Amino acid sequence: MAGLLDVILGYDCNLACDYCTITPEMRPRALTTAQVVACLRRGRALGYDRLSLTGGEPTIRRDLIGLVRAARQLGFDDIKLQSNGLLYAQADNVARLAAAGVTLFHISVHTHEPARYDALVRRAGTYALMRGGLDNVVRSGAPLVVDLILKEDTYRALPEALEWLEARGVQRVDLWFVSLTDGNAANTESMPRMVDVVPYMRDGLARARARGMTIRSLHVPRCLLGDDRQHAFDPGADRVMVVTPEATFELKDSKLTGREHMPCCVSCEHEASCPGVRPDYLARYGDGEFARARGQTPTRAGARRLPLA
Repeated sequence: MAGLLDVILGYDCNLACDYCTITPEMRPRALTTAQVVACLRRGRALGYDRLSLTGGEPTIRRDLIGLVRAARQLGFDDIKLQSNGLLYAQADNVARLAAAGVTLFHISVHTHEPARYDALVRRAGTYALMRGGLDNVVRSGAPLVVDLILKEDTYRALPEALEWLEARGVQRVDLWFVSLTDGNAANTESMPRMVDVVPYMRDGLARARARGMTIRSLHVPRCLLGDDRQHAFDPGADRVMVVTPEATFELKDSKLTGREHMPCCVSCEHEASCPGVRPDYLARYGDGEFARARGQTPTRAGARRLPLA
């Protein structure tokens, strides 16, 4: 049975994004080369034919090229590499990874605004590297998806960010909604209400469609997206196994995916296809906006606004 094997190689990174869920205690944890290869073999034996290598930041691992080659030799048809793209600023790195077997580059751009990017990743001077890496992947002609984060200080610039990406040759973008888990659990002010974000999504999605772009929205339920519900994407709907330095589990059971349905979800036209809402979001805001979207009374209150840690 086909499926995606999603391997978190380790948690170390060359950036320190202000919304990252990785804690300082997690940073040293990583799978060894032998553990990764064993994981790849098990995955193939279980029928997984697609692979995602992520972190942390996988491009800082010295064994990455070898792991990609091993995955190709084991028969993975598609190999995705999730990265912040900084090391792609050296074009040879893109070529070497593609030659080894990477079939899809995912780059986390976070935001297109230079000052905000450097502040968000908390490493001065890195915007130019990200932009250079992005341009090198585009020039290579390799398949590319860009990830943007929807958080309190980025979502208002989403329409302009999508236009900026299209002008650079990017045609596929995934929209991620900030999570209040683990390392970002106390940073409650980073998470906006979805109802405040949706109007900017609506504007951005309209601009993107006019430019022929493919946009997928993770985490925002269809009931809030309205006429833009075709952009909703649930990666956990497919067969996806996640392997981390600590555990192995199905993606649908991850803390970063929607898992909870509310009373207002009953009899919703999207109930069968909607994974629900993430627990961290419901803990922050409750179910009011989802209930009101369906003309119902809220049944679950969110937590009081907490100070930043």
